[in-house]
Amino acid sequence: MCFEVLEDVLPPDHRARLLWRLLETMDLSEFVRDRKSVKGHAGRDVTSVRVLLTLWLYAISSGIGSAREIERRVGSDDAFRWIAGDERVGRTVLSEFRTHRHEALDLLFSNVLGTLLHKGLLSLDLVAQDGTRVRASASAPSFRQADSLDACREQAQLHVKAVLAEADDPEVSAAEQRGREAAAHDYARRVEEAIVVVKELAAEGKKKPRASTTDPEARVMKMGDGGFRPAYNVQMATAGSPEGGPRTIVGLRVTNLGSDVGAISPMLNDVERRTGALPKTLLADGGHLKFDCLRNAEARGVLVLMPVPPPSKAPQSPRGAYDAPIAAFRALMETPEAKELYRARAGLAELPNAHFKSRLGLGQFLVRGLENVTSVALLTGLAFNLLSHAPRLLGA
Repeated sequence: MCFEVLEDVLPPDHRARLLWRLLETMDLSEFVRDRKSVKGHAGRDVTSVRVLLTLWLYAISSGIGSAREIERRVGSDDAFRWIAGDERVGRTVLSEFRTHRHEALDLLFSNVLGTLLHKGLLSLDLVAQDGTRVRASASAPSFRQADSLDACREQAQLHVKAVLAEADDPEVSAAEQRGREAAAHDYARRVEEAIVVVKELAAEGKKKPRASTTDPEARVMKMGDGGFRPAYNVQMATAGSPEGGPRTIVGLRVTNLGSDVGAISPMLNDVERRTGALPKTLLADGGHLKFDCLRNAEARGVLVLMPVPPPSKAPQSPRGAYDAPIAAFRALMETPEAKELYRARAGLAELPNAHFKSRLGLGQFLVRGLENVTSVALLTGLAFNLLSHAPRLLGA
């Protein structure tokens, strides 16, 4: 089907068209900052940044997170074909774009928030914070203790030597040999990283520390269903109105900490870095409770509303009593006004969490490493924000 016919197939308000038009209005120069050209020498073809970004954002909005699946859809799905146009887009290019452009994605995410603030489409009066655990690309058996990792190191080293010894095998093509060598070296590297992680955890006093040879930065966490699996903790701050309307993710952090305790101060830093301002009111559940975070927020002019247990049940109050600032904070939470405002937390914070997993395909990370999974989370947050505000951003 030719491009002209595809133009007729997609309706004017199709998501692919909306995303394409939105990206047309944005500065994407950071994505090509490191590209170089040499005078007098022909370089390889470079796929358009706008094409790659639109493909990823449209795929995510359709619940697709696999570069392999996008490559397949470009050859069979009208919307993906419309985005790609005449360009050939393979899974390797898509994967590298997603994982090698972390800083550019982070900047674009912040720039979109800046545009929303400038157009008066975003208010930081009320922000809700929540965390959700997303399954890592690692299996439970890949987590090993120090002794087992030492054995893995020996096996990995032997495997690398065996693969290198097959370099002259006439039945193996040069491309296959390069792939085997890369895979062998990659596994050896991951084993070494896992050994370092185990040593660090042991130094922190962890009992029987373990790390994954598949994704050394992943951690076993308690999931929403009560089970324990390798995962990452995706923390989001979402702005919106209790009366309804669009939600906007204004802060996004990914950690490998299984607990939300102490996550408020880092999130306030993230929101301020991205928007140049702080929320007036931040809503959080009791799992985020840390008194130092409450004091920090008060000093910065942010009102935090969250459940606070009585002194006798608070592990951070060993003497059975709160100091004056925390006592005043708990008294505030008992007022009808605070209770009424706090009811908006679930509607604000839990909506993006649900959309990330049910609509945007982030039930499990398909990449490994904290920076790479953060890039995926940023892409997902971008898709959420852009589609939430598309008509307003485009002036419709």
